[in-house]
Amino acid sequence: MSLNDLPWWRWRARLRSALHMLSDPAFQQDTWLAGREGYGDVTDAVYRLVEDTWLDRWSAEKYVGTIFRDSAEAALVDVAVLRAVGILHQVGADAPASAYLAHHGWPEAVRAAREAHAKLAVNDGEDPDVPPRSLDVLRILTQV
Repeated sequence: MSLNDLPWWRWRARLRSALHMLSDPAFQQDTWLAGREGYGDVTDAVYRLVEDTWLDRWSAEKYVGTIFRDSAEAALVDVAVLRAVGILHQVGADAPASAYLAHHGWPEAVRAAREAHAKLAVNDGEDPDVPPRSLDVLRILTQV
């Protein structure tokens, strides 16, 4: 299945981008901790999970058929969002990447993001193990 067969595929692409970055510890070390530009920071990724969808306020189940293909995707995304947003609230939105990565709950947040990312990527016919795309590439992919 392609990514853009869902009505709100642009929101799905942004959410998948965030989950991808949050799910990849090597990326986090090589990009966020190293201060590599073009990928945003941890806070940016967490905000991409919730800014259009309000998934910090209600369940992803609300978006089955528009952003998510089924309840299984929605359930995995709900867990990943709750973990990431919970850490954001504890460390603060302006915290450096090192504060997120040092948080005691970070490994569980990474695991939850990985499960959600892998499910969505496979359902879109993509390899979940390729490196995350830059935000510039994401902008190009989501243009009309």
